[in-house]
Amino acid sequence: MPATTPPADLYRRSLRLLLDKDIPAWVGLWADDGVMEFPFAPPTWPARLEGREAIAAHMRDYPDHIDLHDFPDLRIHRTTDPGIIVVEMRGVGRMVETGGPFEMAYIAVVTVQEGRFTSYRDYWNPLAVHEPGMNFTARNAR
Repeated sequence: MPATTPPADLYRRSLRLLLDKDIPAWVGLWADDGVMEFPFAPPTWPARLEGREAIAAHMRDYPDHIDLHDFPDLRIHRTTDPGIIVVEMRGVGRMVETGGPFEMAYIAVVTVQEGRFTSYRDYWNPLAVHEPGMNFTARNAR
Protein backbone atom coordinates (compact mmCIF):
# COMPACT_ATOMS: atom_id res chain seq x y z
CA MET A 1 0.00 0.00 0.00
CA PRO A 2 1.28 3.49 -0.72
CA ALA A 3 2.50 5.55 2.22
CA THR A 4 -0.43 7.91 1.69
CA THR A 5 -3.08 5.20 2.23
CA PRO A 6 -5.38 6.45 5.00
CA PRO A 7 -5.62 4.06 7.98
CA ALA A 8 -9.37 3.53 7.43
CA ASP A 9 -8.78 2.49 3.81
CA LEU A 10 -5.97 0.13 4.79
CA TYR A 11 -8.20 -1.40 7.43
CA ARG A 12 -11.09 -1.92 5.01
CA ARG A 13 -8.66 -3.56 2.56
CA SER A 14 -7.45 -5.87 5.34
CA LEU A 15 -11.01 -7.01 6.04
CA ARG A 16 -11.58 -7.74 2.33
CA LEU A 17 -8.41 -9.87 2.29
CA LEU A 18 -9.58 -11.82 5.36
CA LEU A 19 -12.95 -12.48 3.69
CA ASP A 20 -11.08 -13.60 0.56
CA LYS A 21 -8.92 -15.86 2.79
CA ASP A 22 -5.80 -14.25 1.33
CA ILE A 23 -3.65 -14.43 4.44
CA PRO A 24 -0.33 -13.79 2.62
CA ALA A 25 -1.69 -10.52 1.19
CA TRP A 26 -3.15 -9.62 4.62
CA VAL A 27 0.26 -10.18 6.22
CA GLY A 28 1.76 -8.02 3.47
CA LEU A 29 -0.11 -5.03 4.92
CA TRP A 30 2.10 -5.18 8.02
CA ALA A 31 5.35 -3.37 8.76
CA ASP A 32 8.29 -5.73 9.32
CA ASP A 33 8.37 -4.79 13.01
CA GLY A 34 4.59 -4.59 13.49
CA VAL A 35 3.10 -5.70 16.80
CA MET A 36 -0.26 -7.42 17.29
CA GLU A 37 -1.57 -7.58 20.85
CA PHE A 38 -4.50 -9.35 22.47
CA PRO A 39 -4.93 -7.65 25.87
CA PHE A 40 -7.72 -10.01 26.96
CA ALA A 41 -6.10 -13.24 25.72
CA PRO A 42 -6.69 -16.31 27.91
CA PRO A 43 -3.56 -17.70 29.63
CA THR A 44 -2.76 -20.34 26.96
CA TRP A 45 -3.20 -17.94 24.01
CA PRO A 46 -0.59 -15.50 22.72
CA ALA A 47 -0.93 -11.99 24.15
CA ARG A 48 1.67 -10.33 21.92
CA LEU A 49 3.08 -11.10 18.50
CA GLU A 50 6.19 -9.16 17.51
CA GLY A 51 7.13 -8.80 13.87
CA ARG A 52 5.50 -9.68 10.57
CA GLU A 53 6.88 -13.24 10.72
CA ALA A 54 5.22 -13.97 14.08
CA ILE A 55 1.95 -12.44 12.89
CA ALA A 56 2.11 -14.53 9.71
CA ALA A 57 2.69 -17.72 11.69
CA HIS A 58 -0.25 -16.93 13.97
CA MET A 59 -2.63 -16.20 11.08
CA ARG A 60 -1.42 -18.83 8.59
CA ASP A 61 -4.11 -21.42 9.40
CA TYR A 62 -6.90 -18.99 10.29
CA PRO A 63 -9.07 -19.91 7.26
CA ASP A 64 -8.81 -23.59 8.24
CA HIS A 65 -10.62 -22.79 11.48
CA ILE A 66 -12.94 -19.87 10.78
CA ASP A 67 -14.81 -19.33 7.52
CA LEU A 68 -15.54 -15.60 7.71
CA HIS A 69 -18.55 -14.34 5.77
CA ASP A 70 -18.88 -10.69 6.77
CA PHE A 71 -17.88 -7.90 9.11
CA PRO A 72 -21.20 -6.18 9.79
CA ASP A 73 -21.60 -3.10 11.90
CA LEU A 74 -18.15 -1.79 10.96
CA ARG A 75 -17.47 1.57 12.53
CA ILE A 76 -14.11 3.26 12.11
CA HIS A 77 -13.37 6.18 14.41
CA ARG A 78 -10.62 8.66 13.69
CA THR A 79 -8.55 9.96 16.57
CA THR A 80 -6.56 13.14 17.14
CA ASP A 81 -3.55 11.24 15.75
CA PRO A 82 -4.10 10.78 11.98
CA GLY A 83 -2.21 7.46 12.08
CA ILE A 84 -4.47 5.85 14.71
CA ILE A 85 -8.01 4.57 14.32
CA VAL A 86 -10.38 2.79 16.68
CA VAL A 87 -12.54 0.13 15.07
CA GLU A 88 -15.78 -1.49 16.23
CA MET A 89 -17.17 -4.47 14.33
CA ARG A 90 -18.50 -7.99 14.40
CA GLY A 91 -17.06 -10.92 12.54
CA VAL A 92 -19.59 -13.53 11.40
CA GLY A 93 -19.18 -16.83 9.64
CA ARG A 94 -18.89 -20.46 10.62
CA MET A 95 -16.46 -22.70 12.46
CA VAL A 96 -14.88 -25.03 9.90
CA GLU A 97 -14.43 -27.97 12.30
CA THR A 98 -17.97 -28.05 13.65
CA GLY A 99 -19.95 -26.19 10.99
CA GLY A 100 -21.39 -24.13 13.83
CA PRO A 101 -21.87 -20.38 13.67
CA PHE A 102 -19.07 -17.96 14.43
CA GLU A 103 -19.80 -14.51 15.75
CA MET A 104 -17.37 -12.28 17.58
CA ALA A 105 -17.51 -8.62 18.56
CA TYR A 106 -14.25 -6.71 18.28
CA ILE A 107 -12.81 -3.38 19.24
CA ALA A 108 -9.36 -2.65 17.85
CA VAL A 109 -6.90 0.19 18.26
CA VAL A 110 -4.84 0.30 15.07
CA THR A 111 -1.75 2.33 14.22
CA VAL A 112 -0.60 2.83 10.63
CA GLN A 113 2.70 4.35 9.52
CA GLU A 114 3.90 4.69 5.95
CA GLY A 115 0.94 2.69 4.65
CA ARG A 116 1.50 -0.37 6.88
CA PHE A 117 0.05 -1.64 10.14
CA THR A 118 2.56 -1.07 12.94
CA SER A 119 0.36 -1.80 15.94
CA TYR A 120 -2.94 -3.62 16.32
CA ARG A 121 -4.48 -4.10 19.76
CA ASP A 122 -7.38 -6.54 19.37
CA TYR A 123 -9.91 -6.46 22.21
CA TRP A 124 -12.04 -9.57 21.61
CA ASN A 125 -14.15 -11.60 24.02
CA PRO A 126 -11.97 -14.29 25.67
CA LEU A 127 -15.04 -16.10 27.01
CA ALA A 128 -15.85 -17.17 23.45
CA VAL A 129 -12.99 -19.71 23.45
CA HIS A 130 -15.05 -21.83 25.82
CA GLU A 131 -17.67 -22.37 23.11
CA PRO A 132 -17.50 -25.74 21.30
CA GLY A 133 -15.01 -25.72 18.43
CA MET A 134 -13.44 -22.37 19.35
CA ASN A 135 -10.23 -23.55 21.03
CA PHE A 136 -8.25 -23.87 17.82
CA THR A 137 -5.04 -22.01 18.64
CA ALA A 138 -3.47 -24.24 21.27
CA ARG A 139 -0.61 -24.53 18.77
CA ASN A 140 0.00 -20.83 19.41
CA ALA A 141 0.24 -21.10 23.18
CA ARG A 142 3.00 -19.08 24.79
